[in-house]
Amino acid sequence: MKTSLFDTHKGNVSVDTEVIAQYAASVADGCFGIVGMAGMNTKDDIANLLKRESMANGINVAVSSKKKLTIDFHVIVSYGVNIVAVSDNLVSSVRYKVEECTGLEIERINIFVEGVRRID
Repeated sequence: MKTSLFDTHKGNVSVDTEVIAQYAASVADGCFGIVGMAGMNTKDDIANLLKRESMANGINVAVSSKKKLTIDFHVIVSYGVNIVAVSDNLVSSVRYKVEECTGLEIERINIFVEGVRRID
């Protein structure tokens, strides 16, 4: 994975994008309507629900030359929820918490709904 470097008044800070993806996954896990992250089986084009320890695999983090983040989420949502409301909640939660934690600005958050699951 790539790392993000930025300067502070106390020195240089390097943050691996995998760390950002793991943090974003933990934020998403707490959002209403999100069942989990989806891992894509490229052979069959079928979305599989990822286990908690590998949720970051459903997230892609890229750092632009301007030191801004783009985060792609591949999610599975709960059956019967308003997908737009769930997406808006996910975007605002992730934007606030990741920017606060890393100090990096998020340029774009893309959400790909890969499936719907009924929660028992």
